[in-house]
Amino acid sequence: MNHGKPQALIEECPGVMVFMEKKNDNQIQRQIDSKPDQTKMNDLPKSNNDAQLEATLKRFPPPNYYLHAFYYTWYGNPKFDGQYIHWNHKQLPHWDSKVAQGYPQGSHNPPEDIGSNFYPSLGAYSSRDPSIIEAHMQQLRTAAIGVIAVSWYPPNMKDENGHPTDDIVPLLLEVAHKYHIKVVFHIEPYTGRDEVNMFSNVKTLIEKYGDHPAFFRYQTNNGKLLPLFYVYDSYLMNSEQWAKLLKHTESNSIRDTPYDAIFIALLVEEKHKRDILTAGFDGVYTYFATNGFSYGSTQRNWGSIKAFCEDNNLIFIPSVGPGYIDTSVRPWNFQNTRNRINGKYYETSLSAALEARPDFISVTSFNEWHEGTQIEMAIPKTGQTVYLDYLPNKPTIYLEITRKWAAVFGGERRKWQK
Repeated sequence: MNHGKPQALIEECPGVMVFMEKKNDNQIQRQIDSKPDQTKMNDLPKSNNDAQLEATLKRFPPPNYYLHAFYYTWYGNPKFDGQYIHWNHKQLPHWDSKVAQGYPQGSHNPPEDIGSNFYPSLGAYSSRDPSIIEAHMQQLRTAAIGVIAVSWYPPNMKDENGHPTDDIVPLLLEVAHKYHIKVVFHIEPYTGRDEVNMFSNVKTLIEKYGDHPAFFRYQTNNGKLLPLFYVYDSYLMNSEQWAKLLKHTESNSIRDTPYDAIFIALLVEEKHKRDILTAGFDGVYTYFATNGFSYGSTQRNWGSIKAFCEDNNLIFIPSVGPGYIDTSVRPWNFQNTRNRINGKYYETSLSAALEARPDFISVTSFNEWHEGTQIEMAIPKTGQTVYLDYLPNKPTIYLEITRKWAAVFGGERRKWQK
């Protein structure tokens, strides 16, 4: 039992279909204050120059709301957070202690030495910095990405290397809205995640953010307008537990409540297909940018995964990426490195996704710098730490490739619907 695929989505701009809340879509334009760290969300001044903003927006291609990018808000620096967060990532030891001895262990030392094989154009930034969020939205619009899937832990919870980030969401929604970008949540495997606290966390997310015009919803084939949640490492919970949350027949189900949504499971192994079905999920995504790393991330399997989804009325969201390299944080993991080949790897990935006629395409990632999957702008950097870069291409190369394929995807989707 699931909601099936999106059906009648309402047109916002040429060739892009999405449901847009009518609420103050033009009135909530905000201007970032010059002292953002002392500014509360509601104190941001209304833009004096909406015309200037509209002119800026016209320079971008229309956002494709079927193209989602995984977005991380876990970065911090001394100016905004009192310390570096995530840029100083530990070098993780190999699980075999004999192997581990042969590799460096310890933490990176920003801003010159960061936990990434590439160096961001924006430097070792803070995810809380309003000027950074603004720059990110401009890069996302340059790439024609319509939706960001924000990595999310419940309030006061965090990943092993970071700090809580839920309090960044209000500013993120506000700036996303200004750029006509929508936000969905990528629910991480927080400590103790189970069907009971998943219900309460989804309820909290919808109650806190569901009325914001940047909160993404779409219309299912039964006419409901529902939010969408990606669930990372969903396989860590068994399908019987998930079924309690996701099956209509269960007494504590989230279905047919005000908190019902489209739940997208992570498909890693082939056997997960049946589990995902039994669990009552509405669709699957594949996340990993390493072709061949898992059954789900192996591009030649996407055709059969799509057929499985069609047969079972599930949404299919393959994840494409520009490459993979995480040896700055997992120095022993070189076998999973995928060379970018100056953009060819990404184009091959996008082409394979399109061939499978997906419902949406997700990009891994906008800014997962530790795993070298980012399409965010990177710059050449010299110094004691050796970094890769996008040369001979420009820092915007991966945004430009995304933009090109966003247009192709938009055109193909219209053909498929005829």
